[in-house]
Amino acid sequence: MTKVIVAMSGGVDSSVAAALLKQKGYEVIGMMLRLWSEPGKEDSNRCCTPDSLAMARRVAAKLDIPFYVVDAKEIFRKKVVRYFVDEYARGMTPNPCLVCNRHIRWGFLLDHALALGANFLATGHYVRREEAKGGGIELRRAADRSKDQSYVLYTMTQEKLARSLFPIGDYPKAEVRRLASSFDLPTATRADSQDLCFLSGEDYREFLRRNAPEIARPGPILTRAGKVLGEHQGLACYTIGQRKGLGVHSSQPMYVLAKEISANTLVVGTKSELGKAGLSVVDVNWVSGVLPAQPFRAEVKIRYTARQVPAEVSPFGYNQAGVRFDEPQRDITPGQAAVFYDGDLLLGGGIIAC
Repeated sequence: MTKVIVAMSGGVDSSVAAALLKQKGYEVIGMMLRLWSEPGKEDSNRCCTPDSLAMARRVAAKLDIPFYVVDAKEIFRKKVVRYFVDEYARGMTPNPCLVCNRHIRWGFLLDHALALGANFLATGHYVRREEAKGGGIELRRAADRSKDQSYVLYTMTQEKLARSLFPIGDYPKAEVRRLASSFDLPTATRADSQDLCFLSGEDYREFLRRNAPEIARPGPILTRAGKVLGEHQGLACYTIGQRKGLGVHSSQPMYVLAKEISANTLVVGTKSELGKAGLSVVDVNWVSGVLPAQPFRAEVKIRYTARQVPAEVSPFGYNQAGVRFDEPQRDITPGQAAVFYDGDLLLGGGIIAC
């Protein structure tokens, strides 16, 4: 019998993923990672709160599958939380979910699954995995575009995809909840959570002030012409394109244009000054494992919630690329990912450098 480890969170999506696999005849084992929580706030990480753990156990009992909890606190702190803090210190705006998927789910957890003799690791991500006509494995956007999570999975390799399953990618969210009810799962009506797990619903700025107080160093807010408009409270507290909460004195709305780390300066300007025709990305991953031989047309997302926009992508070696948009784009933010698509096919992506 084919053995599958299901990454369980105590939520409806991973619960239904496990139920569907069990229904199809797989040998299913549930596994939850115990992740790092801030000292003084133990067990507050929303992915593994006592309530989430209890819910996952109830689901496993209902499905009559084994369930294990694996301690991943230290590797999560080193790989994800440290990255989060360090990137903000560099003036970037990181997406730690990308790092978590690469190093924790499809690194640490996948290794544990394989050590248990599993054939696959399954998750409740909304994305579709398909066999490519010419060989290999493709990732495509989820059937429910409003829930699609392909953006945070651009780091997947062919080796990892060969060991991965995404059972709910073909279902709309409403159908997933209906399935949860039909399986009589206790998670059927449990609310979704969107915040970063280790922040536990708190504003990231407060987390940084406690854990990296040196980042919150005040400095001047300037226009590109050098006019002083106010004082910022630490560059990590702002993001490109931000308008509200700047505290500047101006006759017209001002937006964050850039963060100059060496001078500890926040550069702002008018709406007309926003926007760039292109960007460069580093740490690029091509899902197919094949470097494109020449520039190509694609649709590009520059944030998780952004729409796909047309552009030309030019690879520079295997790990770097340049992107030239058909129309200038606002809110291009270093540290976020630029992810490339051909229709609903996920091609790859990388971290925006500038």
